[in-house]
Amino acid sequence: MKKVFVIVGAAGTGKTTVQAYLQAQYQIAKVITHTTRPARAGEVDGVDYYFESPDSFQHLELLEQVEYDHYQYGSSREALERAWQGHPAAVIVLDSQGALTYCQQLGSQVVVIFLTVANPDILVQRLRTRGDNSQAIRSRINSQEFKRDLTLPDQLTDRSYVINNEDWTITRQQLDRLVLRELVD
Repeated sequence: MKKVFVIVGAAGTGKTTVQAYLQAQYQIAKVITHTTRPARAGEVDGVDYYFESPDSFQHLELLEQVEYDHYQYGSSREALERAWQGHPAAVIVLDSQGALTYCQQLGSQVVVIFLTVANPDILVQRLRTRGDNSQAIRSRINSQEFKRDLTLPDQLTDRSYVINNEDWTITRQQLDRLVLRELVD
């Protein structure tokens, strides 16, 4: 049975870093998602996201979708199947609601990794470091979605690995253990 690692956490917790590590270390394929958000500097259509117009987004057949910071995001079963082809597993970054939907749709194929930090001020610094402007950061940290994703929903508690991502060496060790456990079973 193919697995999909679903990475969840507030902005700045390191979801993209963890995803990139799983891809490089374990040849786990990224599920490319769709968004109406404009591309950030260096992002490539079809690699980082499928960048959609609001109209084209409405015509997609999605497993899950969410509005975040006034933009639409979603993932399709077709993209998941494409990621599984020739790879031991897939990985996707979702918000907590998307993770719940994946768990409902795909059951035991889903492995949820919830990333957190002890001090939320670290998240603001990380958003600055990645190049987000001050207005975007303020909007993000004051959003309901950001506040929601600071904590793991009760419905995911029993089926999630929680990792405090403040020390990359420790985070990497925890990821190594959980991936080996999930892919060997």
